[in-house]
Amino acid sequence: MANMLRSSSDGQAEEQVGLRDLNEPLIDHSEGQLFLSKAFKIIVEEVLCKGTDISQKVCEWKDPEELARLLDLELRATGEPQHKLLERVSDVAKYSIKTSHPRFFNQQYGGVDYHALAGRFLTEALNTNLFTYEVAPVFVLMETEVLRGLRQLVGWTEGDGLFCPGGSTSNMFAMNLARYRLFPEVKSRGLWGLPRLTVFTSSESHYSVNKGAAYLGIGTDNVIVVKVDDGGRMIPEDLDEKITLAKSQGTVPFLVSCTSGTTVQGAFDPLDRIADVCEKHKLWMHVDAAWGGSVLFSKQHRHLMKGVDRANSVGWNPHKMLLAGLQCSVLLLQDTTNLLKRCHCANASYLFQQDKFYDVNLDVGDKSVQCSRKVDCLKLWLMWKAVGSAGLEERVDKAFIHVRYLVEEMKKREGFQLLREPEFVNVCFWFIPPSMRGKEGHADYQERLAKVAPVIKERMMKQGTMMVGYQPLGNKVNFFRVIAFSPLLSKKDMDFFLDEIERLGNDL
Repeated sequence: MANMLRSSSDGQAEEQVGLRDLNEPLIDHSEGQLFLSKAFKIIVEEVLCKGTDISQKVCEWKDPEELARLLDLELRATGEPQHKLLERVSDVAKYSIKTSHPRFFNQQYGGVDYHALAGRFLTEALNTNLFTYEVAPVFVLMETEVLRGLRQLVGWTEGDGLFCPGGSTSNMFAMNLARYRLFPEVKSRGLWGLPRLTVFTSSESHYSVNKGAAYLGIGTDNVIVVKVDDGGRMIPEDLDEKITLAKSQGTVPFLVSCTSGTTVQGAFDPLDRIADVCEKHKLWMHVDAAWGGSVLFSKQHRHLMKGVDRANSVGWNPHKMLLAGLQCSVLLLQDTTNLLKRCHCANASYLFQQDKFYDVNLDVGDKSVQCSRKVDCLKLWLMWKAVGSAGLEERVDKAFIHVRYLVEEMKKREGFQLLREPEFVNVCFWFIPPSMRGKEGHADYQERLAKVAPVIKERMMKQGTMMVGYQPLGNKVNFFRVIAFSPLLSKKDMDFFLDEIERLGNDL
C-alpha cells in the first residue's frame, strides 16, 4: 500500500510539474532580454569598435585544432549559465575575421554601414518569411519599391525581380528562366524531350555559370567558353562565331551570360556589342553584375555598363560595393509577362489561396524556388533612405579615387608590378622581392614568383595586420588582388598596405 501511495504521490507531483510547465513559458523574457543587452554590448565593443580600429588586428589567427579547443564547440545535454554564454559570444567575436576593418582587403565585401546593420538587426528580430503579404506586409511592399529603384538604374521603367540568396542563385534563376521561355514544357515534362542546349560565357566569368548548368541538367560540357581580350573582357566577335558553330553542330544556343565586374580582374564585358549578337541570334542576355552593378549609381562610371538596358536579366549584389551586408542580392528582369512566377510557381494551396481578402498578387513567394525566404531588402532600403542615391554614388566614386591613388603609389615603388591598369577597383599585382629583381630571364623565375604571394599571405594572417587575396589566372602565376572600396578607407590605409607588403616580403 505504501508503495502504491508513493507511486500515486509521484504521479501527482509529475502532473503538477507538467501543469506548471504548460502554464508558464519556457523562455524567461526578462532574463533573455538582459542576456541580449549584455551580448549586444560585447558585439558593439569587439566587432564594431575594436573591429574597425586600425590599431587592432584584422584577425587573431589560430590553427584549427587550437581554435576548436579554445571555442569548446561540443554540444551537451545540459545548458550553460549566462556568464559562460557571454564568454562564448566574446570568444566568437575575438577569433572571427574583422571584415569591417579598414585593412580587410580580402573579398568583395567588407566595411560596415550602420544603417544597413540596424536593418539587419531588425530583420532578425522580426523573423518573418517573405512569401505572403499576410505575414510580411511591410516587406512585400518594401521589396517591390527597392526592386523598382534598382530597375530604374538599369534603365527599365517596367519589369520584375526578386531578392535571391546570393549572386550564384541569381545567375541560376536567369538560366532557368531563359530555358523556360524557350521550352516551357520543361517544367512538367523534364529534360527528356529537349534538344542539346548551349550556354555562352567568358573564360573569366563566375564559376556559378558552370554550377548552374550542372544543377539544371544542362551540363557543364554545354557551357561554351568565349575568349577574352587582354583586359579580361568578352570578345563579341568570338561569341558570334561560337554561337554560329554551335548551331551548325545541332545544338540550341539559348543564353549568353555576360559579366560586369569579373571576380579577379574586375573587367566589364562590352554589353552593347554583346547585345547586338544576342539580338541577331535571338538569345537571352543575362548580365552578372554581382560585383560591378553598383557603378550604375555613378554618373561618372556608369558608362562601364553601357548597354545593360538591352539585357533580359541582371544580377546585382548590393552587399558588395554598397556595404548593405551579407546577403543582399537581386535578380532584375525586363520581363512584364510574369515569367518569373510562371516558371517557378507550384501554387501551394495552403499558402497561396486565391480567395484571400486582399490582392493575391501581393503574395510574391511563388516567384522563387524557395519557400522560406529571408528578408534582404530592409538593410538596403534603410541605408538608401539614410544616404540617398547621392551618398551611394559618392561611395562608388571614392572607391575609384582610392584605387587611382594606390596604383600611382605602386608605380613609384620598386618591386610592385601591375598585371595591367585596373578598369574597376580590383588592383592585381605581383610583389617582386629584392632578391628576384632583374632576374626575370632565369629559368626558375616564375616558379619562385609563384611562392611569394602565399608566403606573404601566411605572414600577414598570422600577424593579423591585414588581409588581401591572391590567385593564379591562366598562365599567370600567383598574384595579389587588392579590393579597395570600403568607405572606411583613407590614403593612410593605402600607404600602410604598400608598406606592409614590402615589410612582409622584402626578405624573401
